[in-house]
Amino acid sequence: MCLGDLSSIVVACGERKLCHKRGGEIGRLMVRLVLLLIIVGLVILGPQLWTRRVFAKHSAPRPDYPGTGAELARHLLNRFDLQHIKVEPTETGDHYDPVSKAVRLTPAIFDGKSLTAITIAAHEVGHAIQDHLGYQPLAERTKLVRVAQGAEKVGAVLMMGIPIAAAVARTPLASVVVLMAGMATMGISTLVHLVTLPVEWDASFGRALPVLRQGRYLSPDDERGARSILTAAALTYVAASLASLLNLWRWIAFLRR
Repeated sequence: MCLGDLSSIVVACGERKLCHKRGGEIGRLMVRLVLLLIIVGLVILGPQLWTRRVFAKHSAPRPDYPGTGAELARHLLNRFDLQHIKVEPTETGDHYDPVSKAVRLTPAIFDGKSLTAITIAAHEVGHAIQDHLGYQPLAERTKLVRVAQGAEKVGAVLMMGIPIAAAVARTPLASVVVLMAGMATMGISTLVHLVTLPVEWDASFGRALPVLRQGRYLSPDDERGARSILTAAALTYVAASLASLLNLWRWIAFLRR
């Protein structure tokens, strides 16, 4: 065997080892990616699925309840001398509007006579009580939401403008500046999610549940069900916060490359 043939064999063996090594690295990377996707799915989608299950479990009509979700909300508001706060139907999700001073309930909650309807209505009244008492985290969240609504629109425009900025300025620096500005707007949205958590928890377990318990609106069994409903709802806010943080982390990791 000549020296040239021996060299060729050595090179071929080296290339096979390199390919095998790269193949192993790609395989490990794919496994990690799949595990990450599973974890993200469980963390983000899991609470949402569980919440739907809990809400559906307690959504059966209850003839023994004296009123609907809207009627209970009105009763509780009057009880706390909040007659100026309106109770209105909505199609955009149950919420309390601190600007318009209105508790807004979706049709299933507004007209419903179920444990879910009663509990969610009490939760939204909890926000109205927070507002009336000057609960500072709610006031801060309201301010941040206003800023975030405008910032998200600006951020979307900035993200779409990255290729244009790079083409006009003919320098990567322009793209980086625009990307950083876009990320700043995303950071505001993440902050809103994080501030929302203590506000929602207080409205549920610091306001709604004690009011329902002290007023004896629910039996002990129903109180346990109401706690499950409020816990499930709180987990959806946790999932939203984690999703927002994950999205922000993804962009930070992209910038560090």
